[in-house]
Amino acid sequence: MSTAPDRDRAQVRRLAERLGYEIVWPDECSVLPVADQARNAAADVVVLPAPDHLGPLELNRVMDIADVETVLPRLSFARWSISGPGR
Repeated sequence: MSTAPDRDRAQVRRLAERLGYEIVWPDECSVLPVADQARNAAADVVVLPAPDHLGPLELNRVMDIADVETVLPRLSFARWSISGPGR
């Protein structure tokens, strides 16, 4: 998806380290969606180069499992609440 994968990887690495996260890189040959890879890795956070790195449906699926941080623009998205309002 990326036009500059080496640059994106370096930026993701720097942000993850700055935020204190251990990086688990996905298998480059994997055909699993990002949400499934995050679930399998028991990830608390998925760091993306940009919010449009994933389509809206996949981003929604990821946010069921983990928080999302993006490099440019610098944004944070909290995972969806499990309990919902009023519980």
